[in-house]
Amino acid sequence: MKNHDSAFAPGTEPLLDLGALRADTPGCGSVVHFNNAGCGLMARPVLEATLDHLRLEAAVGGYEAAAARAEGVADFYAATAELLGARPRNIAFAASATHAYSKALSAIDFRPGDTVLTTRNDFVSNQIAFLALRKRHGVRVVHAPDLADGSGVDVSAMAALMRRHRPRLVAATHVPTNSGLVQPVAEIGRHCRELDLLYLVDACQSVGQLPVDVEEIGCDLLTATCRKFLRGPRGSGFLYVSDRVLDAGLEPLFIDMHGARWVAPGYYRPVDSAARFEEWEFPYATVLGCAAAVRYALRVGVAPVARRTPALAARLRERLAGTDGIRTLDGGPSPAALVTFTIDGWQAAPFKVALDARGINSALSYREFAQFDFSDKEVEWCLRLSPHYYNTEEEVDLVADAVAELAASSGCTQSTRP
Repeated sequence: MKNHDSAFAPGTEPLLDLGALRADTPGCGSVVHFNNAGCGLMARPVLEATLDHLRLEAAVGGYEAAAARAEGVADFYAATAELLGARPRNIAFAASATHAYSKALSAIDFRPGDTVLTTRNDFVSNQIAFLALRKRHGVRVVHAPDLADGSGVDVSAMAALMRRHRPRLVAATHVPTNSGLVQPVAEIGRHCRELDLLYLVDACQSVGQLPVDVEEIGCDLLTATCRKFLRGPRGSGFLYVSDRVLDAGLEPLFIDMHGARWVAPGYYRPVDSAARFEEWEFPYATVLGCAAAVRYALRVGVAPVARRTPALAARLRERLAGTDGIRTLDGGPSPAALVTFTIDGWQAAPFKVALDARGINSALSYREFAQFDFSDKEVEWCLRLSPHYYNTEEEVDLVADAVAELAASSGCTQSTRP
């Protein structure tokens, strides 16, 4: 932020100055951005940090620019650790959340007959990774059942499965990409700690909009992206690695000269931090942009964001639920800022195109993204709208009105749509 104070009103309780926040967000002037669960709009300090380093690389050379900005790069680890309640040594940069997740899985010495215990709402790429482990290593994949009311995983049933199978890994996604459901990851973590089970959490959709504390969750590993609710650049993410995992010597399958030292012709030694999960080649401009994004999020404040962002989504969800032809799909007592719904009389792509034409950014989810969840809901696709703290109530109402207008028009124009 320009002066690091412009977007905050004075007082003991942090209050968001929406005018300043939106002034810090160039994209607010051109689109109604309700696709923060895909990519958040970057704030100016993030953009400037990224571009500034690219200019420096062009001027003095890549290696030299990296050396000059070493302190800023180190701040990525410090800021991310502060956000998660960890230490810098526990943070590794990754090219994406999925990259971080794959690195974490590769560190586990799976054997035939091992069990991965997960939920029916784990992220699609994670589910595919589990199936790949089953295909290659003979790992058994067990899914804990959901509660009958659609409010997420049945933790008691999941705990019983932990005791029965003694899984090699327990995995859960905090907020699935295909709905606003918030899974009880801390409750799951308490059972994992009691049974001394390795626990991996995907926090891709929760970091930046909800409080995420790794000690409270009790996870051994946690992955997230920087491009969504943290509003960082694309091609970025991170992996949290607990001291327990580091001390146990877990390391990625293909470790390189950044993560290990070649100490003798026939021997290498992993570094003693989460850097063992990184590679030597590094997108320094992106990392500096991510550091700026995390610092920006910390300055805005986790608490006010965690109040405002889901509240905007709740307003939108309520408006949509009262619209003829709309069926909202999000479960749980306190959904996150991912609002999903189906609309009668429309196919997926044409409906999104119609919103695009109105300057409203959105995203589509299909059954292949959420085989269990969409089968239960008996839907083939849904539209996802995801506001963030810099969006306004007026934008929420504008989007709801646009959806209602399209819903009302579906009957007379449906035959023209593929």
